[in-house]
Amino acid sequence: MIQYFKKSSPSELIESEQEQKSFYKKLKWQVFISATLGYGLYYVCRLSLNVVKKPIVDSGLLTESQLGIIGSALFFSYALGKLSNGFLADHSNIKRFMATGLLVSALANLIMGFTGTFYFFVICWGINGWVQSMGAPSCIVSLSRWYTDKERGSFYGFWSTSHNIGEALTYILTAVVATSFGWQWGFRAAAIAGLLGALMISIFFHDSPESKGIPPVNEDFRKEKISTWQEQKGVLKNPYVWLLAFSSAFMYISRYAVNSWGPYYFETAKGYTLTQANTLVAISAVCGIVGTASSGFVSDKFFNGRRNKPALIFGLMNVFALSLFLLGSKNEWWLDVISMMIFGLGIGALICYLGGLMAVDIASKQASGAALGIVGIMSYLAAGIQDIASGYLIENNKSVVDGVTLYDFDSISIFWISAAIISVLLALFTWKKT
Repeated sequence: MIQYFKKSSPSELIESEQEQKSFYKKLKWQVFISATLGYGLYYVCRLSLNVVKKPIVDSGLLTESQLGIIGSALFFSYALGKLSNGFLADHSNIKRFMATGLLVSALANLIMGFTGTFYFFVICWGINGWVQSMGAPSCIVSLSRWYTDKERGSFYGFWSTSHNIGEALTYILTAVVATSFGWQWGFRAAAIAGLLGALMISIFFHDSPESKGIPPVNEDFRKEKISTWQEQKGVLKNPYVWLLAFSSAFMYISRYAVNSWGPYYFETAKGYTLTQANTLVAISAVCGIVGTASSGFVSDKFFNGRRNKPALIFGLMNVFALSLFLLGSKNEWWLDVISMMIFGLGIGALICYLGGLMAVDIASKQASGAALGIVGIMSYLAAGIQDIASGYLIENNKSVVDGVTLYDFDSISIFWISAAIISVLLALFTWKKT
C-alpha cells in the first residue's frame, strides 16, 4: 500500500505496514464521522428559521411574505456560494474551509436570536446562506480525497445521512427549546450547536492524505496529467451534469417545500400544535436517514454502481408521498405519519443521487467540488424561488371570516407536486449515462 508516511512531522515515520494501514484507517474514520456530524450541525444552523416561523407570525413581528423573502435570501446566497465555494474547495484546505463556514453560521444564528428587524434578518440570513455553502463541498472533496472509487458510493450515502441528522435535531430539539423559551432561543440553541460543531471539525477533520504524509489514494490525484482547472472546465461543458442539476433543482423545490413550510402547513391546514407539526416533519427526517444511508449501498450492491433505476424508484416515491401529504384526508394523524415516512425515504435517497453522487460519478475526482457546485447552484436557486413563491401563494390565498383565518392550499399543492414530477422526467434523460 504505502512504504512509509509521517504522522505530523518528518521525524515521526511509521515503518510497519500494519501500522500504516491502522493509522490510515483511523484518519479515514475521523474524516468520515466529523464530516457527517459536522454537516449535520450545519443543517441545525440552516433550518432554525423554519421551526419558528409560526411563532414569529403569531407575534406580529413578520408576515408570511417577509419570511419567504428572508428564507430566499439564504437560498440565493447559498446557491451562488455553492458554485464558487464548490470550485474553491477543490483547491483549498478543506479542514479550515469547513470549520470557518460553520463558525460564521453559528454567529449569524446567535445574532438573530437577539434582533427582530426584517432587513437585519435578511442580511444575517443571507450571510448564513453563503457560509453554509462551504460545508457540502468540503465533505464531498474529502470523500474523493480519502476514499477509493469502490468505497465512494456507499460512504457518500452514509455521509448524506448528515442532512437527516441535522433535520431531526432541528425539528425535535430546536422546536422543544423554542416552545419552552421563545422563538429567540430557537436561534440561540442552533448557534450553540454550531459552535460545538466547528470545534469538532477543527480537531478531527483532515484536509487530505498528503497532509498527513500519505500518498493519494485515487488515480485521478496520482496521475495529475490534467490540471484541476481543466477538469473543472470539462465538468462545465458536460450536458449530463446540467440535466442532473435541473432535475435536482425541481426535487429541491419539493424537498424544501416540506422542510420550510411543512410545519406551517401542518399547523394551519390540519390544526396541529407547533410541537406536533414539527414532530411530523421530524419523522420524515428520521426516515430520510434510512433512505440516504442505504442509497449508495443499494446502487453499488444491487445495480452495479448505476444510479438511474433506484433514482427513478425513489423519485416516484417522492411524488406519491407529496400527493398523500397534500391531497389526503385531514385530521388523520396516521396518514400524515405515513406520508412523511415515504417522503423521508424518497427524498433522503434523492438528496444522495440527484443532489450530488450521480454528478460526481461522471466527473473527474479532481473536479468533484465543481460538479457539486453546478448541481448546488441550480438546486438552491430553485429552493429560493420556492420559498418566495410558497410564501406568496400562502399569504394571497388566505382569508379572514368572522375573525378566523382560512387558508386555501390548492395552488401550493399543484406547485409542489408538479415540481416532483418534472424532477423525475428530467432524470430520465440521463438514463444511459448514469
